[in-house]
Amino acid sequence: MASKFGMAGGIPERRVRPIWDAIDSRQFKNALKLSATLLSKFPNSPYALALKALILERMGKSEEALSVCLNAKELLYCNDSILIDDLTLSTLQIVFQRLDHLDMATSCYEYACGKFPNNLELMMGLFNCYVREYAFVKQQQIAIKMYKIVGEERFLLWAVCSIQLQVFWGNGGDKLLLLAEGLLKKHIASHSLHEPEALTVYISVLEQQSKYGDAVEILSGKLGSLMVIEVDRLRVQGRLLAQAGDFAAAADIYKKVLELCPDDWECFLHYLGCLLEDDSSWCKDVNGDAIHPPKSVDCKLAHLSDDLFESRISDASAFVQTLTEKVGSDCIRCPYLANLEIERRKLLFGKGDACKLIESLMQYFSRFGHLACFSSDVEVFLQVLPSDKKTDFLENLLKSAESLTTVPTKMLGQSITIFKVRELVGDLFTLPSDDLEGFAVQMVDMYCKNLPLSKDLDIQESMFGEELLSMACNVLVQLFWRTKHLGYLVESIMILEFGLTVRRHVSQYKILLLHLYSHWGALSLAYERYKSLDVKNILLETVSHHILPQMLMSPLWADLNDLLRDYLRFMDDHLRESADLTFLAYRHRNYSKVIEFVQFKERLQRSSQYLMAKIEVPILQMRQSADSIEEEERVLQSLKQGVDFDALSSEIGSKSLTFNEDLQLRPWWTPTCDKNYLLGPFEGVSYCPKENLEDQIKQTQVNVPKTMERRSLLPRLIYLSVQCAASSVKENIEANGSSASDNKVSIEMKILLERYTKILGFPFQDAVELVFGVSSGQKSFEVFSSDTVDWMNFAVFLNAWNLNSRELKLPDKGAQKPDTWNLVNCLLEKYILEKLKSMGPLLSSPGSDLPVVVQLVTEPLAWHGVVIQSYIRSSLPSGKKKKKGGPTEHSNPKILQDVRDSIKCVCVILEKVTKWLREQIDKQVEENVDTLLSPLKGKEENGGPGKVFRILEGFVSSMNGVDLGDRISRELSSWCPVDVVRKIVTGQKSVLSEFLGIYKTAFCTFSSLMV
Repeated sequence: MASKFGMAGGIPERRVRPIWDAIDSRQFKNALKLSATLLSKFPNSPYALALKALILERMGKSEEALSVCLNAKELLYCNDSILIDDLTLSTLQIVFQRLDHLDMATSCYEYACGKFPNNLELMMGLFNCYVREYAFVKQQQIAIKMYKIVGEERFLLWAVCSIQLQVFWGNGGDKLLLLAEGLLKKHIASHSLHEPEALTVYISVLEQQSKYGDAVEILSGKLGSLMVIEVDRLRVQGRLLAQAGDFAAAADIYKKVLELCPDDWECFLHYLGCLLEDDSSWCKDVNGDAIHPPKSVDCKLAHLSDDLFESRISDASAFVQTLTEKVGSDCIRCPYLANLEIERRKLLFGKGDACKLIESLMQYFSRFGHLACFSSDVEVFLQVLPSDKKTDFLENLLKSAESLTTVPTKMLGQSITIFKVRELVGDLFTLPSDDLEGFAVQMVDMYCKNLPLSKDLDIQESMFGEELLSMACNVLVQLFWRTKHLGYLVESIMILEFGLTVRRHVSQYKILLLHLYSHWGALSLAYERYKSLDVKNILLETVSHHILPQMLMSPLWADLNDLLRDYLRFMDDHLRESADLTFLAYRHRNYSKVIEFVQFKERLQRSSQYLMAKIEVPILQMRQSADSIEEEERVLQSLKQGVDFDALSSEIGSKSLTFNEDLQLRPWWTPTCDKNYLLGPFEGVSYCPKENLEDQIKQTQVNVPKTMERRSLLPRLIYLSVQCAASSVKENIEANGSSASDNKVSIEMKILLERYTKILGFPFQDAVELVFGVSSGQKSFEVFSSDTVDWMNFAVFLNAWNLNSRELKLPDKGAQKPDTWNLVNCLLEKYILEKLKSMGPLLSSPGSDLPVVVQLVTEPLAWHGVVIQSYIRSSLPSGKKKKKGGPTEHSNPKILQDVRDSIKCVCVILEKVTKWLREQIDKQVEENVDTLLSPLKGKEENGGPGKVFRILEGFVSSMNGVDLGDRISRELSSWCPVDVVRKIVTGQKSVLSEFLGIYKTAFCTFSSLMV
């Protein structure tokens, strides 16, 4: 703020500076005292009041801060003698913005600009307000006013950018773009352009109107000299010519770029596309999908004749050959990749030879096979090869690898590359289990033997062969999938923990461990590994998917609350403050960033994960409060009885959600949050994760909005269920039946239940018959598919609605009212107890149904308890506490007996689950450790897991004779495989203990309701 000091609202700088110094050093109490002194001398100064408001807001006294701000605003409006300056208004703006009253700051600036219409500083402040409000039309209007006053190029460009933003997120695109073009042309005629960014904006306006020829003409003229870097200008020119359909000229331009920058791979693809008259690169959506980029390069070739194709592809080959000779370096990969792309296009056109592509791949391997990027470089080329040719290529790699180099690091890199290529071609999924285990052993042994290569590296640097343990883990997990032998799962965890002992900063190890621990029910360890990733800022949006879905189904409520809170805090803060970056881009004349920042904010605002988190936070609060009807009602009161979430549910279907999760680092066995191959039988190579990933992602994106629609209905349904339960007692008390308000509750709940079942894919009556069919045993629980918890919730809400309604009918019951109490009892008891019988000990049952049981107890069973509590409380005599004997004065005897039976049923369920949990928890830790380690210590000739374990044990015991460097030796001296297994056991116990605590609380609640 130092630059703004001087006379602010008539106050000398020397009186204000100490206050700002105290604020900057966070001495808010001292700042408040100084502010009080200042106000005593300048009681009618809006700036002095704004300073006080700022201090109060920083101290967390929001209401006082708002009151002081309003007083300052009133002084500005009412006293014409008061000087209005930007420092006063900007200070008020800071406070209003923090208090979510930006409209008040805008109104202050609008008033000031009305009073001083030609004050540029105030108008810029008003423009800033409109930027914060994303009011693009008003931005344009005020920018044009400033341009008319001073004629500066920057204000014209502010106006043009505002027009472009209107086009991106509004209507009237053609007319608005014509206006922007006209403004720029007029300015160029009188003043020309003086900034490179101005030229970029002008070209983008022409591009948006598909006026590519005009844009090329501008770029080729005098204005083109504003782009000082020649390659940048040529790239733009090539793109414009290609978009205009002048492929020959565009190819010549891209050729020049490649001569200047021979390692520009994207430029080569554009060059080849222009030669083959393929506009695929320029027909894609401008926004694209940066999170899930396509693995292959689309191309159109069918429109070319055979002769023309051969002629053009020959030209490309000749140019690449010239480029390769000119470069003459093994550091530049583009010319060699270009040969591969040419062969790929030939194959796609039907004129290629797979053997020639394999030959080019081998040449590429001889030069770059030691690089970590080799497999990702060649993946797209392997996709066009038939299976037998992929096998041939793999065999050629194995034959040539040993003779290519003697440099240890390069030999290691080539070996890793071969393993990666095996993964790419799916070779590992076709091998016998013994061969597969041999590869895992080979990878771990290779990692250990090559550790000395990394002895001099810093702990922050990636080590040589680091990827070997990740690949070995993938192989061991596949062996577990095939054989269901726990030893392989233990080994997969052990090697990753070993790798983290050597170097604790390997994020891929942590992500793999996170998913392995989650699968094995040790979610506390998974969360610990997630926290060690130190996920911050935008990574919270792209990385949280690794842990958040599991946590939502876990009993670790405190950790889940922290996870959701941190994520929502970042998102809310970013969305609130992102306009600061946008205005900064305006001020620094970086106009392309203006569009980018607004697009980024828009994408985050429509995030599916953000919406899901906002829905799950109140549901978590209700789960935590379900043991007390009073606490539950307080939560519902804070949520406005779920009205807002009901409205949100209606809007979700029409929202265009974004899915920003970065799925590329997820393990092969769980490519998306809702898919886990390990839960099913071994599928071999047929599961094809690479090829099926795109379809799996699309299916997930279809399912997520439906899930959120259902979940967002829960708060309102729970509130209405409480009202229905209470009204059912009231109906028995009142002689004239239920009141109009009670009928209204019943009608609304029926509407919501119909919406709920529609989202589940069933009409209401069909859904009713389905749950009764499952309850009676006529239908299997399998008809619920993966939506069991949602169907159980529906049964609970159906029962609550039925208490206060006479509408529910079943075809085989005639006029008899269906017994929905028994429906809920049977569904919960049958399903939970069936799951308990099928689960077995958690230690020997990775991927168990424990998360489902947790969710059943903490949601449908908990909501059922809330309904019971509401009914019992309403049955009590007014103003009296429950006495022994229960609420018999006004209760319907039939319903009262149903309630008693329901409470007994729930208590039986909770007792049996508690017994199962105690059996798991009471087992001795060392006994469990021995159970997991014993298969690994068997004799090698017996087969099965243990070979990898023995390699690690042998290496650690003999490492004194190996020069590993001080750091690695020191870290490994403390590594113990028994500690790894013990951590798994204790991690599972901690999760079970949390679950047991929830059960105990629920059991106490239901026991206290016994009447």
